[in-house]
Amino acid sequence: MGLKENIQEIQSRIEKAAARSGRQATDITLVAVSKTVDLDKVRMAYELGLRNFGENRVQELQQKMAGLPEASWHMIGRLQSNKIKDVVGQVKLIHSLDRWKLAEDLEKRGQQAGLEVPVLIEVNISGEKQKAGFPASEVKALLESAGQFKSLRIYGFMTMAPLTGQAELSRPIFRELSDMKQQLSKKSYTNVELKHLSMGMSDDFEVAIEEGASIVRIGTALFRIKDRVEG
Repeated sequence: MGLKENIQEIQSRIEKAAARSGRQATDITLVAVSKTVDLDKVRMAYELGLRNFGENRVQELQQKMAGLPEASWHMIGRLQSNKIKDVVGQVKLIHSLDRWKLAEDLEKRGQQAGLEVPVLIEVNISGEKQKAGFPASEVKALLESAGQFKSLRIYGFMTMAPLTGQAELSRPIFRELSDMKQQLSKKSYTNVELKHLSMGMSDDFEVAIEEGASIVRIGTALFRIKDRVEG
């Protein structure tokens, strides 16, 4: 199967998972994770209809944005403060607000540039020490503090489930974040609009959609070209 077939298959699976959750496929944004994928293949994906692409590293993000500026780009990896200037005003959404200092630095840069800085709070639901993100217990306080910002705007949450290769094992993680969003959405916070849940990757995106994901981040399942087996 080639890239076109991969895209069609993923879109079909998204449509079916959305239906199981009582939604339409148009309610789900597919962010194609293009890290390590060469620009020609990314451009081909764009020509085949994909519009949103995500990168983990700022340097690669800059290179891809320069080569395909008409696409919508997402920063999905950990963002170092010294790279903020290369991201603010350049990307559609930063998925990885994982610490208070980064929020302050993004706010400062946004004010300097006179731009809104759209972010998702990365939440470490699984509690894995090697993963970045705010503990679930700190998220409410962060939302309550968002009123002090003038440029930073919080549009929802992002999380990553443990890489187990078994989609069902991710379900409790996704459900917990979805429940958190539902509870916190009952109250209004300044500079906060909890409309997105970015969760689910190649191995578990269908489960994530069933549990309320509005954004899925898929790389391997899209860009891996499968050999045809003759027989």
